[in-house]
Amino acid sequence: MLEYLDVGLIAQASVNGILLGTMYGTAAIGLSLVFGTMGIVFIAQGSVIIFFAYLCFWLFALLGIDPYLSIIPIVLIALLLGVAFYYVLFKEAAALKDNISSLLIAVGVLFFLENFMTVVWTPNPRAVVTSYGFYTLRLFGISITLTRLIGLLIAILATLGVFIFLKKTLIGTAVRAISEDVEASTMMGINPNRVNIVAFAIGIGLAAIAGINFATTYSFDPNYGFDVAIKALIALTLGGIGNVGGALLGGIIIGVIESLASFYVGMGWAQGILFVIFMLTLTLRPYGLFGGISQKV
Repeated sequence: MLEYLDVGLIAQASVNGILLGTMYGTAAIGLSLVFGTMGIVFIAQGSVIIFFAYLCFWLFALLGIDPYLSIIPIVLIALLLGVAFYYVLFKEAAALKDNISSLLIAVGVLFFLENFMTVVWTPNPRAVVTSYGFYTLRLFGISITLTRLIGLLIAILATLGVFIFLKKTLIGTAVRAISEDVEASTMMGINPNRVNIVAFAIGIGLAAIAGINFATTYSFDPNYGFDVAIKALIALTLGGIGNVGGALLGGIIIGVIESLASFYVGMGWAQGILFVIFMLTLTLRPYGLFGGISQKV
């Protein structure tokens, strides 16, 4: 009984949850941008994250490229993939505001990526194991691996980057305007198609960053993507559509709850607790705990 009340263990589990939650939060920000501008629930976001985790693993295993040095080429590939996804798969559905078709397309992307990764990389779990991956820092009795700390820093920098982009640039202002009111924004001369391209590209770019963080911190397999997408969606619900900081905080909340619940009641119950929180948030706070720029959800 005393083991479960140990402050050190609770603190360790909470810190692990925060570090895990930043990955969910990064994914949730990408979902927020796509949903806020186009109304698309891009359920394939999790599988895209795992795809980039595999790409990071491949570059490391075959070419010896350090995972953090691979961020630039992988993010560039992700931006191009986001543009391709939009033009080839989602442009017509977004123009017609056909949310059902766009959701079905996203499900198709999810299953395609899962099968593609299974064929190319096999179903066996993979991980990027670096020479510094086991280096551990101890602060106030809490152990933090270097890769998790780097992942936290990258997630915070990515969040700040998106926040500055949305607040300080013209195209970022256009993204926020489209999220609030498409018709009024169009009448003001904003081209929704261009905004959608940018939002989708950045959303996939954030998935690439989350994928690199996953690859360097956890083992993964092709089927893990759906679980990531669901938790990112819950984080988005908690944070509020269009609220960048809220999405990150929502991810952290999910990570901490999952970590603590797994420690006390087991992983199976932890998943159930997350879904209960998801349903309660939708019922009691449909705009999220922190609100958002879009109030039409």
